[in-house]
Amino acid sequence: MRAVVITGPGGPEVLEMQDVDEPTPRAGELRVRIAAFGVNRADLLQRRGRYPAPAGAPRNIPGLEFAGVVDAVGAASDARWHEGDRVMGIAGGGTYAEAVTVPAGHVVSVPDDFGFVEAAAIPEAYVTAFDALQRVLLQADEWLLIHAIGSGVGTAALQLAQARGARCIGTSRTREKLHRALALGLHVGIDTTTDDLVADVRRATDDGAHAALDLVGGALFPHTLAAMRERGRIVVVGLTAGRTAELDLGLLLRRRLRVEGTVLRSRPTAEKTALMMAFERAVMPLVAQRVVRPVVDRTFRFDDVAAAHAYMESNANFGKIVVEVA
Repeated sequence: MRAVVITGPGGPEVLEMQDVDEPTPRAGELRVRIAAFGVNRADLLQRRGRYPAPAGAPRNIPGLEFAGVVDAVGAASDARWHEGDRVMGIAGGGTYAEAVTVPAGHVVSVPDDFGFVEAAAIPEAYVTAFDALQRVLLQADEWLLIHAIGSGVGTAALQLAQARGARCIGTSRTREKLHRALALGLHVGIDTTTDDLVADVRRATDDGAHAALDLVGGALFPHTLAAMRERGRIVVVGLTAGRTAELDLGLLLRRRLRVEGTVLRSRPTAEKTALMMAFERAVMPLVAQRVVRPVVDRTFRFDDVAAAHAYMESNANFGKIVVEVA
């Protein structure tokens, strides 16, 4: 089969289409013939040599999500899945290919009226956002601060939070992305290059945000901390702005804040399966009813994966970048 291989650490030019052995599903696994896959920041980090694949995942074929058709079922796999089923799901790696093997518990059905491109924009972003919202215990009528609102996880979190009846404040370094997020229902948009994050959050909420999803980290984190109200909850999901930040421990104590970090890719198989089951129950009905809609910014051909990476690195996308395989 064909797959996109990382030939060495570097820029998009190190991605090369190669013929590789087709994977065979082991006990409890499915093989899925991939029709489309999403591009994620983690793929860019792996390409640069800064985010190695977890144990058991292909070392040099990136990719964390996919949509396609089951074409082989391993022994002792979940009896609900059969050859020909349309599915989408998450993987520890290897989805930049014509086929991938994954545990049977890591996929869900593609709704009947969804195409594969739209379906491929769902798994990583929406599962990550759902998990993060569960961790911050978001309630109706609370204020949620979402950094990088124009990202795939940002647009997913916005829609899922709205479905819970929460009010959202989103940040971006681009005014155009804020305008597009406002059209999706964002209550307040903050440009972190020119606006005062803490003052604007407090002005909108009277007392600060109840919860925050920090998708960027770095130097923005101290401002996130200062924008929280007493007993606020923060989940750090991404580190695109850097791995380190100054932390005012006095503020943390005085406001009795809670800070938690989370990552999806390296979790044990059983934890991912439990999360996918919860996601299927809570979120997939909203997807099927079009209460939430994946935002696809641009679609690339399989032969143009390097261009897809370059486009993501330009930070021009609003929502997901998807690659069509077939």
